[in-house]
Amino acid sequence: MNDSASPSAYGTLIEPTTLKIARILPGPIERVWDYLTKSELRRKWLAAGEMEMTVGAPFEFVWRNDELSAQPSRRPADFDAEHRLESRILALDPPHLLVIAWGEAGEVRFELAPRGENVLLSVTHSRLPDRETMLMVGAGWHAHLDVMVARLEGTEPGPFWDAWSRLKSDYDRRLPT
Repeated sequence: MNDSASPSAYGTLIEPTTLKIARILPGPIERVWDYLTKSELRRKWLAAGEMEMTVGAPFEFVWRNDELSAQPSRRPADFDAEHRLESRILALDPPHLLVIAWGEAGEVRFELAPRGENVLLSVTHSRLPDRETMLMVGAGWHAHLDVMVARLEGTEPGPFWDAWSRLKSDYDRRLPT
């Protein structure tokens, strides 16, 4: 991804098990940092969960994707209304870097860089175990970041699950088999 990343930009594999996706967001950088680290703001685009901003600190993500949009959306049958994931902070450099464990297997790196009045957010999800996980993660980050863009721009995001389902098919065509 480059600095011209837009809300419709797709993630790409930068290594065989690593997906990177980026967005240009309305700043300032501290505001975007708050959307990454404060539970009450993060739950509006991704997942709730209080974080102690200390390297090594454990936390739990709590997803309720049905609540991400006021518009109705059909949740896929194999997803529950709520999902939880135990995690911990691996690296921290506010307001530029947050690296978290993704359960026991993966790692997610959030990097923020000022771009004038905007902020470049790069999300790198590494150690994805298989292609099916890559498809779910690619669609998930893409859809969640689109919700974040809408929230930061003060607009109502579209139906989450509808977007996720469409994006999973898109990623199936885009990612190598």
